[in-house]
Amino acid sequence: MSVCMRRLITSTRGFLWSDMETRALLDIWGEADVQSALDGNFRNSHVYRDVAGRLSELGFERTPEQCRIRIKGLKRQYYQAREGFKKNGHARKICRYYDEMDRILSTRPAPSAEHPCGPEPPGVLLLRPEPPCREELRADPEDEMDDEEEPTGSGEGGPESSQDNCTEDSGEGSSCYTELPIKVEDGPSFAIPLPPNEVLERSFSLRPTRPAKDMENIFQLVRNVIPPLTSKKHKGQDGKIGIVGGCQEYTGAPYFAAISALKVGADLSQVFCTKDAATVIKSYSPELIVHPVLDHPNALHEIEKWLPRLHALVIGPGLGRSDSILDTAKGVIEKAKAKGIPVVIDADGLWLIAQQPSVIQGYQRAVLTPNFMEFSRLYEAVLTEPVDSSDHHGSVLKLSQAMGNITIVQKGEWDLISDGDKVLVCNHEGSSRRCGGQGDLLAGSLGVFVHWAFLAGPEKINGQNPFVVAAFGACSLTRQCNHQAFQKYGRSMTTTDMIAEVGTSFNKLFET
Repeated sequence: MSVCMRRLITSTRGFLWSDMETRALLDIWGEADVQSALDGNFRNSHVYRDVAGRLSELGFERTPEQCRIRIKGLKRQYYQAREGFKKNGHARKICRYYDEMDRILSTRPAPSAEHPCGPEPPGVLLLRPEPPCREELRADPEDEMDDEEEPTGSGEGGPESSQDNCTEDSGEGSSCYTELPIKVEDGPSFAIPLPPNEVLERSFSLRPTRPAKDMENIFQLVRNVIPPLTSKKHKGQDGKIGIVGGCQEYTGAPYFAAISALKVGADLSQVFCTKDAATVIKSYSPELIVHPVLDHPNALHEIEKWLPRLHALVIGPGLGRSDSILDTAKGVIEKAKAKGIPVVIDADGLWLIAQQPSVIQGYQRAVLTPNFMEFSRLYEAVLTEPVDSSDHHGSVLKLSQAMGNITIVQKGEWDLISDGDKVLVCNHEGSSRRCGGQGDLLAGSLGVFVHWAFLAGPEKINGQNPFVVAAFGACSLTRQCNHQAFQKYGRSMTTTDMIAEVGTSFNKLFET
């Protein structure tokens, strides 16, 4: 061990961890992205900086090295306590945080002859990679030295040896994070490697078309569907996206969706709006093709003429709730379904679906993008019961199933994506700024990703649902734009600032 490392460890000794602070650390560790990185590499400095940063947001100032040492110590105590439990049943007296540790680690396989850490449950894919066995905890000589020098202080009243190891666990602070394994149909179970900040929460049901060793993580699947830039293509091959929405009151939303589609990589973006919104939207950008037909007496026929020329539709941004316009939107959805055109439904388009779920029910080439209120309204309309606020993952899974396995993106602090078979969680870092228009950026970019993923074919996405892959890509991109714009403008950030970041965000996520 280097002298610098010894000094760093020495400098962390003597700092006691309070009960509240330790439980906060455990809650952070229980998250899939952090846990997978910690399990894979004890010296992943990026992850420990992230852990320390999250603790800082909660008011606890800790260095990354202190977090690393504390987690290792808790892990070692847990395995010792579990052995003690087998012998004399006093596990919770041996380890104060036994319940929290058990929540995080107990789902790990038991040791077996086939695998030193135990086999995976048959038919179940756990996204969090297996932790090192107890034996692996001391596999690194430097880790052994760390263990010897590790500070044992914890709790406000004194060191762990006198308090944490001998006090009955009160059970406070137990987290709501739970595993929800989903059976894999006709395929082996395998783990997906996850980069930091790209999260697949809980279990992920897959129907693999190739051996597990060849499977790539979901983020790589998004990269696989992005068409390469080449001079051999002609205009329109990389996407022609139609936006249905825009009225006198709402001209910004269809513009944000349409310009985002272009910025992401579509070749053409067309807006079908009302007559009084058309001139305004045209003035925003000369790149957009604007059709003032949405309130035309023969609106459906006018829009239908363009459908064969479009690869995907985004219905809802700035649509409004006029009965006649909603009827037109309903007709457009029906025509799109008949032609097999992928459809993204957002904003007031979701209001229409909440009133008449049968309009889109069962059409699996659709993606719904509700925020919290829109999701609650849709859930109650379809399932005739309130949303279970204690189980967000289960709720989005249940609604997707009830809608005929349509892909649903529930926007929020974390974006939950489900097609009724699995739940993905995108918690790519964004910001705390929630200005209007961000959902329109997501809807427009999603229209492009949907076309790309659908066009790529099953081989490039390993047999996955292309709409789920597309949704993950669009959510990640929107969050990256949000993060970059917020770094520049802070509280004054608007969606226009985010759109200016699409190019660099796309490059950072998918092309470097």
